[in-house]
Amino acid sequence: MTTSPSHDVPGRLFLAVGRLSRSLRQAGTPGPGHGAISALATLAHYGQLRLGDLAAKEGVAAATMSRIVAALVESGYVRRESDPIDRRAWLATATEEGRRLVSGVRSTRVQELGRRIDRLPDEQREALVAALPALESLLAEDEAADT
Repeated sequence: MTTSPSHDVPGRLFLAVGRLSRSLRQAGTPGPGHGAISALATLAHYGQLRLGDLAAKEGVAAATMSRIVAALVESGYVRRESDPIDRRAWLATATEEGRRLVSGVRSTRVQELGRRIDRLPDEQREALVAALPALESLLAEDEAADT
């Protein structure tokens, strides 16, 4: 049994969101990769986090996050210090330079998305506006789990 494209909403939405996200990432300026920017944005949002907690929020292994944070520390975007409660653990915090980088990347990507939206016909722009509450509701579950 074949599914018509109009009935495969989850599959189409998954591809469209993923491809749009990748396209916007590629439209930005060179710098840290997507994983590093994502981790830095998480730190900028949540403040100081243990590396294990940051890895869990980002959905990556602790060893992977350790390498990402080490590169961000070397670049001056993150400060790392030992956890005063558990000396075996590390705490990571976005530096002011790191917060500026996240803000700049976000601004560049939002501007690019705005340019693309502006090129759409009026009815497609209106459809996007109408779909925003539904898309935001899809994210509400994830955000509630993070609190």
